Amino acid sequence: MSTTIYGYIRVSTHEQNEDRQRIVMNELSVPKQNIFMDKQSGKDFNRPQYKKLVKKLRPGDLLYIKSIDRLGRNYSEILEQWRVLIKEKGIDIVVLDMPLLDTRRGKDLMGTFLSDIVLQVLSFVAENERTNIRQRQREGIMAAKRRGIRFGRPNVPLPEDFQDIVAAWETGRLSFQEALAQSGLTEATFYRRLREYRLVSGEKQKSNYQ
Repeated sequence: MSTTIYGYIRVSTHEQNEDRQRIVMNELSVPKQNIFMDKQSGKDFNRPQYKKLVKKLRPGDLLYIKSIDRLGRNYSEILEQWRVLIKEKGIDIVVLDMPLLDTRRGKDLMGTFLSDIVLQVLSFVAENERTNIRQRQREGIMAAKRRGIRFGRPNVPLPEDFQDIVAAWETGRLSFQEALAQSGLTEATFYRRLREYRLVSGEKQKSNYQ
């Protein structure tokens, strides 16, 4: 049975650089045409290149991945993908960041048992670390907000004559595009600020009647 060598690379966003993973794959003599890469968040496991790779795998093939979290976004998904690749596809996997996870070694019952234990521990650690990162991010954002730091795009200043522009647009003296041009706002921002303006105007009218 001939062995075909494959490599799988995933980076979470299009801004991250995959060069380091490619260099390692080249050092392992993985043919370039057999290196599959997805630039997609781990939250979305609908990864086209990964699916394409799995379809090509045949019993006896060898797959290199950098770390165990390349296989899934959480503990159960990592274990399921490992089961599919090992049991259903019948391939070997080498996890480069963890030499103990090399299915070419320890083909006996004890070796398989130890690999399964290591896999479960590492999968749990990977998921737990992602959970901790998200928690730290939430705590950091909350602390920053308490200090008065604002997130998101800064509000575009409303032109002083916005009321006049709105009135001219509503009475047909200005087209919508002319109103946008005079206000210096995008369409989405114009409608959002218009809602805010009408809300404030309505509150003012209520207070005048009281």
